[in-house]
Amino acid sequence: MNKKVIYELKGIYRDSFRVTGYEYGEGEKSVCIIGNMRGNEVQQIYCCSQLVRKFKQLESEGRINKGHKVLIIPSANPYSVNIQKRFWPSDNTDINRMFPGYNMGETTQRIADGIFKEIAGYKYGIQFTSFYMPGNFMPHVRMMDEGFSKAEIAKKFGLPYVVVRKVRPYDTATLNYNWQVWDTQAFSLYTSTTSRIDQNGAGKAVLSVMNFLSVQGILKYNVPQLIEPEVIEDTDMISVRTAESGIYEPLVNAGQTVTIGQPLANILNPYEGEIMETLYAPVASKVFFIHNEPLTYANTAVIKLVKNHK
Repeated sequence: MNKKVIYELKGIYRDSFRVTGYEYGEGEKSVCIIGNMRGNEVQQIYCCSQLVRKFKQLESEGRINKGHKVLIIPSANPYSVNIQKRFWPSDNTDINRMFPGYNMGETTQRIADGIFKEIAGYKYGIQFTSFYMPGNFMPHVRMMDEGFSKAEIAKKFGLPYVVVRKVRPYDTATLNYNWQVWDTQAFSLYTSTTSRIDQNGAGKAVLSVMNFLSVQGILKYNVPQLIEPEVIEDTDMISVRTAESGIYEPLVNAGQTVTIGQPLANILNPYEGEIMETLYAPVASKVFFIHNEPLTYANTAVIKLVKNHK
């Protein structure tokens, strides 16, 4: 293992900002795995930390195939993690909206540039990331429909779903998109939580990466019989929206199968405690995403469902 500083930004009043990477194996740039870019992505750091620990073992046992280099970067934004702020502390910008970066630009542009210079050129790129809304997901792989990545390859992670989403204008400044511009097959892994550690969800995420790298010939690892993932478009998901603002009371969990008409959540009056609204399942489906904060606004998609096809 080679532990090295990927990028460093000198601090004036505090310790320097450092992005640390862990290299394993030798040879071609086979896969780069990156964890959090936002300060609240604790689960994403945890998943990478478990991979760092696992790869130490694999390397010592000679189970990384010759000719392959693996780079793991647990955190790209340790400053924000330290103060538990989602975006860059001083100007509230998102590093994952600054790629490929600019070394003469704003701070987050310089960070993105420094990181991207190190991680461009890998055959595969895996990013542990989070949704723009707070909530719990079914673990899945997400990829863009225009680019270098292929859904058939994404299936090799062995997770229940591969979600293909259309590229939007703001995506052109994300790591995933720019990886693909430089011919890296990029995949985003969504685990069950973001700001809290879910060991079971992290275990599934780590195993999915091990499955993928074994199938690609990078690791010597006995892959179990994988399930056949369902490939869905993000537009196929059914959003259940609120009509009222108030205290949010979920009645189901991510991954749960629900029947048509089943109550999914209540919206309570925050002063009087009365139920102002109950959200119901419009079709027989599976809960793919569910909001997990105690308050919600009106006209918010607090639940996303995947219609049952099997």
